[in-house]
Amino acid sequence: MKRYSLFLLITLLALSLLSISCQTQTITVATNATYPPFNYIDAQTGRIIGFDINLMNLIADEEGLNVAYVKVDLDPLLQGMAEGKYDAAISALSITPERQKYMLFSEPYFVSGQVVMVFIENNTITGKDSLGGKVVGVETGSTGAAAVNQMSGVTAKHYTDMATAFDDLMNDKIDAVVSDDTIASLYLRNYPQSLKMVGAPFSQEEYAIAVNKNKPELLEKINAGLSAVKSQGQLEQLNQKWLAQ
Repeated sequence: MKRYSLFLLITLLALSLLSISCQTQTITVATNATYPPFNYIDAQTGRIIGFDINLMNLIADEEGLNVAYVKVDLDPLLQGMAEGKYDAAISALSITPERQKYMLFSEPYFVSGQVVMVFIENNTITGKDSLGGKVVGVETGSTGAAAVNQMSGVTAKHYTDMATAFDDLMNDKIDAVVSDDTIASLYLRNYPQSLKMVGAPFSQEEYAIAVNKNKPELLEKINAGLSAVKSQGQLEQLNQKWLAQ
């Protein structure tokens, strides 16, 4: 009788572990990892960190997901999402009608806007309407790049990361940079003697998590997890941790 009870206990334990294993879904999530404070490489640990990563991990915990992050530049990230190469992507991605043709988007988790940044001694550029004849740095594939490409008489210089664009701006290799206001504000805090923001934000964009267009069930899970994170006040905690400086 004892031997039978032990066998039954072992069987139930095995079934329980199998059930837990089956509930855990591993997903590949692409991120640019060059866009502090949202996603970037920690210089000390070499790991991808930031607001986006923190948020995705919280959502994964809520929904029993195991996340495998993949670092990829923004343009190939978007192309990979369009081709169904990744399950999802979180990389300060703005929802746009063009992107919605090729991928699904979660509910928004952040609102941003495009701004113009110049060298602090530049007094000729006062906003987007004074960029005519200028060379403007943008990140390839970004909404900022799309905006500058549509400006008459403006030459867009494309970069795979904003850090290089801002370096070129401070070294007088380009006239201005157009980027999300949150990213611009970070560089402004770090280089107050070299940079300034001119004009008001000229767009309003919502960040969301992109999801493989063939995986609506994953979108449901991510939205459910995001809703839980918001209702628990954790999204506001992330704002304080990563953005309120």
